[in-house]
Amino acid sequence: MGVDYYNILKVNRNASEDDLRKSYRRLAMIWHPDKNPNNKREAEAKFKQISEAYDVLSDQQKRQIYDLYGEEALKSGQFPAPPSASHGGASASHHRHRHPNSSSFRFNPRDADDIYAELFAEGGSNTGGRATSRGRGYRDGFFRTSNGGDGGPGPGSGSGPLRKGPPVENNLPCNLEDLFKGAKKKMKISRTVGDATGRIRTVEEILTIEIKPGWKKGTKITFPEKGNQGPGVIPSDLIFVVDEKPHPLYKRDGNDLIVDQEITLLESLTGKNLELTTLDGRSLIIPLNDLVKPGDEVVVPNQGMPISKEPNKKGNLIVKLDVKYPPRLTEDQKADLRRVLGGSS
Repeated sequence: MGVDYYNILKVNRNASEDDLRKSYRRLAMIWHPDKNPNNKREAEAKFKQISEAYDVLSDQQKRQIYDLYGEEALKSGQFPAPPSASHGGASASHHRHRHPNSSSFRFNPRDADDIYAELFAEGGSNTGGRATSRGRGYRDGFFRTSNGGDGGPGPGSGSGPLRKGPPVENNLPCNLEDLFKGAKKKMKISRTVGDATGRIRTVEEILTIEIKPGWKKGTKITFPEKGNQGPGVIPSDLIFVVDEKPHPLYKRDGNDLIVDQEITLLESLTGKNLELTTLDGRSLIIPLNDLVKPGDEVVVPNQGMPISKEPNKKGNLIVKLDVKYPPRLTEDQKADLRRVLGGSS
């Protein structure tokens, strides 16, 4: 018989017009191209196949020819003269109508957009006639409407164009080391989904999030349609928002890293080598050769945070220096300082 329209629409061979409408609506909501942006070509082919099956089976004359002679005869219009006896079989209920005549029959398939717009229009459950909403099919985003204002019923009607749930945001805490080096995080999510029969079940899934070096607080990672799915709703997008955990040593300022270091009064006058451990575990030596005053800063280029849009570049490391003064000096120490520093008594 070629194409099995009954199997395409998931109905039995005695399906009523109401059965056909219900099955078409359910399958069209699953396979509409606008619901499958990542697989649009296959979805569009499937959507047109579903529409053709409905077009044939909802028309008594087309259905009768298809049942008797198959798809090729239906589309070519070439089939035998009327038989003298009635036909048995599962489709006998359709043969009460006048037997089709091949000389007067021409197969004119209806447009998939028209069928979709007709069956999803308000009150549009009648299968007869052509839809008056030509042009509101998937090519114009009819499927993506979120409030029923594009010719379809609003959310909750059970048969209107699907709306998409609002995105769901989750906090993604990252330490500064993760944001410096990059990291992969695995997140276990639990969500509800509806299958083709309308049953709701809970699904657990592990999502892998790849943190890129240099990402900032507020960066969003979107997993399309990984949120909950309710009846008549396209699953919402799941969004993870990067948050930055405080670090015990370093603070971030854009692409720069800031670190506070305290040195003694003697070190501020005589010099010192500061030793820091970087966020990726390296040992960094910063020589202090000049006199240091409280509040001085040392800027070390290219030792800050990676710049995500320029992978080979980093910001600055800014060392803020504070000088720790001794709590008291003895008279002998004061005399020594006067002598060394050139003071006079």
